[in-house]
Amino acid sequence: MERDILRQLDLWKSSSFRKPLMVKGARQVGKTWALREFGRTRYRNCVYVSLEEIAPGVPSEYAQLFEQTRDPRRILSNIALASGQPIDPGETLVVLDEIQDCPAAIGALKYFCDDAPEYHVACAGSLLGMRLARDSSSFPVGKVEFLEMFPLSFSEFLRAVGAEGLDEFVRSISDFAPVPDLFSHQLEERLRQFFSTGGMPEAVLRWAQLGDMGAVDKVLSDLLDSYERDFAKHGGGSLFAKLSLVWHSLPAQLARENKKFVWGLVREGARAREYEDAVEWLADAGLVRRVCLNSGKGVPLSAYDDASAFKVYCMDVGLLRRMSRLSSSAFAMGDSLFSEFKGAFAENYALQAVAPGLDAAPRYWTNDKPRHEVDLLVQVENIIVPIEVKAGTSVDSPSLRYYARKHGESTSLRVRLSARNLSLDGDLLNVPLYLAHRACDLIELALARGE
Repeated sequence: MERDILRQLDLWKSSSFRKPLMVKGARQVGKTWALREFGRTRYRNCVYVSLEEIAPGVPSEYAQLFEQTRDPRRILSNIALASGQPIDPGETLVVLDEIQDCPAAIGALKYFCDDAPEYHVACAGSLLGMRLARDSSSFPVGKVEFLEMFPLSFSEFLRAVGAEGLDEFVRSISDFAPVPDLFSHQLEERLRQFFSTGGMPEAVLRWAQLGDMGAVDKVLSDLLDSYERDFAKHGGGSLFAKLSLVWHSLPAQLARENKKFVWGLVREGARAREYEDAVEWLADAGLVRRVCLNSGKGVPLSAYDDASAFKVYCMDVGLLRRMSRLSSSAFAMGDSLFSEFKGAFAENYALQAVAPGLDAAPRYWTNDKPRHEVDLLVQVENIIVPIEVKAGTSVDSPSLRYYARKHGESTSLRVRLSARNLSLDGDLLNVPLYLAHRACDLIELALARGE
């Protein structure tokens, strides 16, 4: 599969200010594959080192190479000897996988940056975010670059299933003319497929190879089982049960019309103080996205968060479908596409599509009397843009109108993601759901026209 992160890795390779690289992301989103493919296609050779523990508390054989010395050249010399491959500056990519299991290797990145910058070192870790959140005091701050990797976007999905022409058309859109029916109908059909498969690479590969949703379901079930094993292995006995309860509550949380996270849906009588560490663990591991309530009063958005209220979404819409035990046939029913969960899948997909293109995490906004809710608040440059997500074509946007009246001076553009065609009507931009991954580009284009 062609992954967009390879272009970002090209920029890292050619940068005059290159530092050791850490690629973060949830398990099985393709981090290791991307780094090895990058090493295979852009370097003379690629030396791969797995630092994953052999068993709980039993370090990788390579871990000792980092514990014995802080000299980066000696470390690389020993890795070259152990692997039987040369490591040459600028010609070899050294991939340190599952680096979160070797604190000494994380610490060594400082010396690679300071004393051996000519060597190209890239790291990956499935639970790296969780490790860094727990052990941040020993992290080499300022000596490492980060890239975050996500499941396949809809654009990557189109290319993976042989619809490169559709993807090329989508990427060529540079105005707000309606998408011709010839293309929109094909894109809508592909989007239904994407809602069923999601963006996990192995699931997409099975669909591309076999066109068999049963095979896709088997892959997704296996992934969910592997995450449960991670809860037991890395969460520890005291946290395992809580992680499992929070994780399994996601379908119920998102099935509600008001999708604010409710602790009582985790377990009857549950309180925030009991389970908030489990939510944070899942977010740090990249398995969920936490979207905070925000008043929308100004920039930066983070200054106006209400941390006591938030929504939690799954990292991938295909995994959410499988967790919900919802058949893929539910996504072949026209405007009732998402009726089973009242738009939950549309919102989860919209967040999954939009968030990677933003510098600041999206928020959401509510008003109690009268009751209104804007699904996403995003910050584009220094402008706050409200986004409403609708699953069908029969749409009304009272919450967007109310938000604009309440924040009129700072609201130069409103955005609706829906099944309607692309249009810009005054300050209202309608983006079809199949273009959600282009939403940030289209928002910037619309804001530029309004200047």
